[in-house]
Amino acid sequence: MNPYLNDDLVALGDQVRRFAADRIAPGFQERDRTRVLDRGLMRAMGEMGFIAPELPEQFGGLGLGCLAAGVIHEEVARADLSISYINLLASLNGQILSQFGRPEVVKPWLARLTAGDALVAIALTETRGGSDAANLRLRIARDGDDYIVNGEKTSISAADQADAAVVFGRTGTVEAGAHGVTALLIPMDLPGISRSRFDCHGQRAIGRGSLFFENVRVPVSHRLGDENKGFVQVMQGFDFSRALIGLQVLAVARVALEETWAHVAERQAFGKPLSAFQGVAHPLADLDTKVEAARLLCLQALWLKDKGAPHSAEAAMCKWWAPKLAYDVVHQCLLMHGHGGYDRGVMEQRLRDVLGFQIGDGTAQIMKTIIARSRAGRAAVPA
Repeated sequence: MNPYLNDDLVALGDQVRRFAADRIAPGFQERDRTRVLDRGLMRAMGEMGFIAPELPEQFGGLGLGCLAAGVIHEEVARADLSISYINLLASLNGQILSQFGRPEVVKPWLARLTAGDALVAIALTETRGGSDAANLRLRIARDGDDYIVNGEKTSISAADQADAAVVFGRTGTVEAGAHGVTALLIPMDLPGISRSRFDCHGQRAIGRGSLFFENVRVPVSHRLGDENKGFVQVMQGFDFSRALIGLQVLAVARVALEETWAHVAERQAFGKPLSAFQGVAHPLADLDTKVEAARLLCLQALWLKDKGAPHSAEAAMCKWWAPKLAYDVVHQCLLMHGHGGYDRGVMEQRLRDVLGFQIGDGTAQIMKTIIARSRAGRAAVPA
């Protein structure tokens, strides 16, 4: 029994797991090799209602709540962490567009997003500012009914594959910090946009890269939230995505543990199963315990969001702990598989895939600062 998952959510998870085992898992390693995101698979997920189900029906969702999104994230990530990035980007950007965009502009994009017909990136990071996310230099200048965008975004997930991006840039002074930032929804086919792709360690099907904007003209109607307040308003949605990330990486850890428990119970050494040796069984038991606890924390954060309750500290806990724990779990599982685990295969790909989440979407140090501010007060933990 799980206190956060009712019978309907359990049934939803079972449905997604069957789909993921049949449609997603078989291409796991091939997509890593080719670095090609399967758009047909993305559309199939949309047809099943597996993309941003928490959105209201008026925006193309199913109105199922954030826990439902978490359940889907788990099962998709279990099969392929890169493919689950489709769900993550859709849920994060879906919240932003539905809450802060003009309906006549964002509704068509949300319909495409939930149908699996469009991929929307989020473009915040710049070359000179990763953790200092409000220290932006990309310039957004008003010109009548348009904004003119100039600058670069880097380390953007799906940079070369996205159909549009939520782009943060500076409309106010540098001294204004977070209070001088505006967010725009920018279609990626506008003149003046170019892109590059990195050769990343993991998550290779979704990829990361840079976006370059040279005198890109964007209608004012594409602004998300108020001018100069985009960072303060829109960044609130990251609490949601941090809890989802926790469930994503823990799903990878859970399936790695399942396979490793089965392996050590079957593999013989010195006339006994490997699991008979405490040096093998106890480390796995320790990690299994932590994974179960971390998963409950992530589900709690989504439950709080569904209730409209504060959950920033809990989401930050999910974001710093789960990626580190997942990496430690998969690392240990790989070692338990010996030379077979070290070979290029499913386990080593999982290790590469989960590592990136210790960097992107907020480092452990930033997350711990958020927690400290929640507990001691912002004045007691200054920037």
